[in-house]
Amino acid sequence: MKTRSAPTRAELLRARRLLDRVKRGAELLHKKREALVRAIVPLARPAAEARRQIADTAAAAYRAELDALATHGSGDVAATGWPSRTIDVELEIERLWGVAVPTVRELPSWERGLAARGTAPGVTGVALFETANRFEALLAQLLEAFAREARVRALGTALERASRQLHTLEQRVAPELEAQIATTTRSLDERDREDQTRLRTLRQKSQKPKAR
Repeated sequence: MKTRSAPTRAELLRARRLLDRVKRGAELLHKKREALVRAIVPLARPAAEARRQIADTAAAAYRAELDALATHGSGDVAATGWPSRTIDVELEIERLWGVAVPTVRELPSWERGLAARGTAPGVTGVALFETANRFEALLAQLLEAFAREARVRALGTALERASRQLHTLEQRVAPELEAQIATTTRSLDERDREDQTRLRTLRQKSQKPKAR
């Protein structure tokens, strides 16, 4: 069985210094959490609105596709997506209280006309043209939403981590240190009183006259 060593003043000073660092760390986490909340709030409402708009645009695009399939068949519908292309998105990383937050530098353009798609205007029906336009608008909205959602996700993860760390410091680490400081202080005070009592007893004994 491991026995606990007697409390010392060095142990008390160490615990007090550690508690001071914990309190300073908690203050910094409070400030970090407030800064993250201020950064997320302006993005939350546009993100929710963007999701609604994406749902509406997707529903309209798929309705247009059904009309195009009914009118022209799957072969002509698939042909409106050619030629294929690669879209490059350049990201920048910003730092907010040590948190890496991705930012899209410039959104590429998704939408294109008949000439860019390589389809002949004379043989391209209205339903095909409408379907292509709506899906390209949907892709543009998705890309814009990605840029916003990436920031919200990074900030939200950092906010959750900061809140968890703050809770640990304030609800577990600090109370344990405060209890340790209180226990050590009581033990040292009791030891001082016992030492003073022994000293008084020894002094009284030394002052008594010796019997002849």
